[in-house]
Amino acid sequence: MPYAPFDLTGQVALVTGGNGGIGLGMADALARAGADVAIWGTNDDKNKAAEKQLRVHGTRVAALRCDVGDEAAVVATFDETVESFGKVDACFANAGIAGMAPFVEMTADEWHRVLRVNLDGTFFTLRSAARHMVDRGEGGSLVGMASLAAIEGQARGEHYAATKGGIVSMMKALAVELARHGIRANAILPGWIETAMTEAAFNWDRFRDNVMPRIPARRWGTPADFGGIAVYLASPASAYHSGDLFVIDGAYSIF
Repeated sequence: MPYAPFDLTGQVALVTGGNGGIGLGMADALARAGADVAIWGTNDDKNKAAEKQLRVHGTRVAALRCDVGDEAAVVATFDETVESFGKVDACFANAGIAGMAPFVEMTADEWHRVLRVNLDGTFFTLRSAARHMVDRGEGGSLVGMASLAAIEGQARGEHYAATKGGIVSMMKALAVELARHGIRANAILPGWIETAMTEAAFNWDRFRDNVMPRIPARRWGTPADFGGIAVYLASPASAYHSGDLFVIDGAYSIF
């Protein structure tokens, strides 16, 4: 038989925050590779638009409303996802928000606002997925969306950086704990990617003129740049690849 490790026909992938940005870029590639895809988001209009986009690939698609920072909502929406698709083979905990404030002026409310979605939300999502995969007994793939902020200093974004560093550590711990169940766990660390979250920075002349020359690829990343890694991590090709950090930044962090 031909070698076809990236054919995801019959697989089910869940992408939180999959209605835009990097999440939609991954969801689109997963659907193109043959996977049935569930996306979670809190914006109904974006959910509908993303669902319409993904359906053209001919696989089953569902866009569900879920605030990942709400534990009960995550549990209920994951159950709804499994009820609709029968299983979840790969879970991409991608939903997240940004934050920017001088550290000495940062309030507890601002700190917890970012942790609630980025870190608590990732925990709630991956816990539901891990429970399902362990009970099902057929392995699976868990992916946490981190950031270069996890390994580099991000001034005025200590809360954001803390969440992303936490995700990196969480994925390594999950890789060790869940390996005996055939479940692998990895983290993705994006660099400067052109999305709605980064629009303000990219439109700031001073930022753009200082950062772009430091990117060897000489361009911003795009959501489509994350399609390949999503398909790889959901596919049998990554069956023995766990506990790793995938830095996708056009070589920015090593220049």
